[in-house]
Amino acid sequence: MKKLRKLVTFSLDDRKFALYVSTVQRIIRVVEVTALPKAPGIVTGIINLQGTPIPVCDIRMRFRLPPREVNLADQMIVATTAKRTVALIVDSVDDVIEIPQEKIIAAEQILPDLGYVKGVMKTEGGMVLIHDLERFLSLQERKTLDEAMEALNPNERKDG
Repeated sequence: MKKLRKLVTFSLDDRKFALYVSTVQRIIRVVEVTALPKAPGIVTGIINLQGTPIPVCDIRMRFRLPPREVNLADQMIVATTAKRTVALIVDSVDDVIEIPQEKIIAAEQILPDLGYVKGVMKTEGGMVLIHDLERFLSLQERKTLDEAMEALNPNERKDG
């Protein structure tokens, strides 16, 4: 029996990307982002999601897409890494799809060091890059973000 992988597909400009459903907590309409002092440049600020501060990351910057103003029609994908929950502002969330594992090409097979891409799949609409959320932030960016988040509430203990 073929192993199927579920993915959430989303758009940035005319490009298609995806995240594994297992990492996605929820999809929400774009909300106001509050600045987070001393955060790395990739972090545009934080949102308050049911009393929890969630860092908002600029996925456009990571993929070297031109910056653009946030539109009311934009959406946020709230996703979880092994270390934290983050929100990504995307132009639109398109679909949840199931694709056989063998249809996903590992990023290393295409080009070593694709960095933030875990794999590539071909759909009727073209190529879709599967985003590697675990490698989204560099080690230095994670450290800087940890410090900025800790400064929000210095009484909370730091997670190991």
